[in-house]
Amino acid sequence: MCGRTCLTLEPNEILKACRYKTSKFQKSPINQDDNKSEDLNDRKECCGHIKGQYIEPEWRSEFNCGRKYVPSFNIAPNDVTPVLISRDHFCDEGDSKAESGHHRLLIPMLWGLIPFWHKGDYSKHKLTTNNCRLERMLESKLYNNAFKRGHRCVVLCEGFYEWQTKSPERAVYLFYMPQKEKAIIHDRNTWEPEDINLLKMAGVFDVWQDEQGDKIYSYSVITYESNEVMSWLHHRMPAVLETEQQITDWLDFKNISNEEALAALRQPVSVLEKHRVANLVNNARNKSNLCNKPIELIQSEKPTMNKLMSTWLNLRTPSASSKAYKDDKDDAKNKNHNLVSTTDDSESEPENRNAKRRRFV
Repeated sequence: MCGRTCLTLEPNEILKACRYKTSKFQKSPINQDDNKSEDLNDRKECCGHIKGQYIEPEWRSEFNCGRKYVPSFNIAPNDVTPVLISRDHFCDEGDSKAESGHHRLLIPMLWGLIPFWHKGDYSKHKLTTNNCRLERMLESKLYNNAFKRGHRCVVLCEGFYEWQTKSPERAVYLFYMPQKEKAIIHDRNTWEPEDINLLKMAGVFDVWQDEQGDKIYSYSVITYESNEVMSWLHHRMPAVLETEQQITDWLDFKNISNEEALAALRQPVSVLEKHRVANLVNNARNKSNLCNKPIELIQSEKPTMNKLMSTWLNLRTPSASSKAYKDDKDDAKNKNHNLVSTTDDSESEPENRNAKRRRFV
């Protein structure tokens, strides 16, 4: 399953991380000399890009009833995250823009699909929709409708967290795609947005509309039975899209049928990197930058943190306060005793002198 993710990039950085190559141009073998101008036009996609070059998807900001994407080390269901979809979803039938089938948009969407038929407050549909089981998707009244309408999407993250269900301590791991040699996923200083290999998961999305006409885009992550990559940890895993061709086919609902798209999904990811993290991620409100760090790094920092904390606490512990109070009380008592003794001596001295004088009188 997939219940927490990590995505710390800003929107402009995500665009750089999602650069993709447009479909390659193949010159027509017919009338090559007579149709050079036509060939040149064919090389250009609807947005003016040449086939075969790397381009960025377009960012499309949706109102989503005021909900916005916020980069986070600990993203949970009901948060908003950027999702890739085909540009064809916003093209009318017969529009020239709809002919390519390969252009991508990035849209912020709510994690947890809201059924389009739901009435009332969108947050009160009382359905758990952060994950969609592939095995039941085509029979589900909730997901089948969206899938048949071509609402296929790609969910982006730097990695996802998973808990070990077969361990009493419920160890947590961060899973992510293999990176370039010097790129360390949890250390932002070692990579640039255009170099990071984001993890991409297949999903389905839908569009819900309230009584005022405001829309919310929302999605579910597709999951299936774990293969050897994750079966030791959990019996379910997200449908990770490993290759660029898988991503293209999943998004291209115009040219790739649902059957073909599903066939591509049934090829589980062959390799994922991982490291164990601390249980900080258990609390969805904890957005600390320690969430995605290996647990070894956090433990190595722990003694210093504990020393500072213990010093701070020791100054305020009841025992220390009581001791300080007792010492102050003893000091005050001794001081008062000294004052009394001095006073007694000074007051008794004339009496002694008088007594001595009386002896000689």
